[in-house]
Amino acid sequence: MLIHVDQISSDNSVVSLQVGAVPRGKSTPLFLDLFCRSLIILCTFLSVILSSIAVCDGHWLLAGRRMFGLWYFCSLEEQQGSVLGSQSFKASSNCTRHLEEAGVDGLGVGLAVCRSVITLALVSAIFGLELLVMSQASEGRDSSQRWTLGARLVLLAGVMAAGGVAIFVLLLGAFATLLGFTLTFWCQFTATFLFFLNGMAARHIQYIEPLLPFSGHPDKL
Repeated sequence: MLIHVDQISSDNSVVSLQVGAVPRGKSTPLFLDLFCRSLIILCTFLSVILSSIAVCDGHWLLAGRRMFGLWYFCSLEEQQGSVLGSQSFKASSNCTRHLEEAGVDGLGVGLAVCRSVITLALVSAIFGLELLVMSQASEGRDSSQRWTLGARLVLLAGVMAAGGVAIFVLLLGAFATLLGFTLTFWCQFTATFLFFLNGMAARHIQYIEPLLPFSGHPDKL
């Protein structure tokens, strides 16, 4: 509450004194801030799981009777089914890590760069997630610094993961079709999108404006 007191000085001028605290705008509710941060941490955790599955499995593209992956190249052989003459494919036992045998120029070097970039992206996301969680267990400036650094690492993971996915698609663009990409590839694609989304959200959550800002002039009754 503000109390204004008018006093008359010796030279007959009016001096206005303001007693009391100046009202400030309402801050963002604690529940909303906690909910948003928890949601960012949860989504980052899910994206790390998706990316881990995609990298460990590594089989990303099925093109005809060939399976291209981050770690192996497999040729597929046709197998006659026992039910109504159905046909299926299974991976032959001679999968190889010598990716040059796929007949694609520069595939071995390109996929080595691809998996290195995506693996580093996953490591960056894991460290970023750890910092985001640690920031919630601390207070003050340390909490803010850890949250900011964690957000940057998650965003960096999104950039590197996008680069790795782009390298894979460019290397095998001649064989790539929308239906040829496997489920694990789409796991990595989704994780990349979530890295970007969570990183940007984590960066901007500290600048959320108050939901009900104070309007008016504090120098008026």
